[in-house]
Amino acid sequence: MTIRSAIRSRSVGARPAGFSLIELMIVVAVIGILAAIAYPNYQEYVVKTNRTAAKSFLMEVAQRQQQYLLDAREYAADLTTLGMTVPADVSRYYTVSITGVAAGDSPPDFVAQAVPIAGSTQANDGNLTVDETGAKTGKW
Repeated sequence: MTIRSAIRSRSVGARPAGFSLIELMIVVAVIGILAAIAYPNYQEYVVKTNRTAAKSFLMEVAQRQQQYLLDAREYAADLTTLGMTVPADVSRYYTVSITGVAAGDSPPDFVAQAVPIAGSTQANDGNLTVDETGAKTGKW
């Protein structure tokens, strides 16, 4: 078999194998466009998920405060008194505290708040609060 016959046999019935550079560049461009769209949506999803965990915990704190009020005729001044600890999925992004509790307040009151930790994904999300009446502030 000569070189000339080898070239002819390839060009007549053989199909080239592999991808061309243009095809690969198109695939890379499509992946880049999809990533540019998906990543911001993913970040927004993470922020909403963390916010939902904090809101859920604040509602649990408010519920425990109401139970504590029925038993002790006052609101608890901290989470420890309520027998609660901040879950890990909340404490990574928020500092949770109870404020506004003063001895002898009539009627008694409290504000449970979750403040985003600086430098976390929630840093620009704003504070979440709930008070003794169930009134909420922040991104509920």
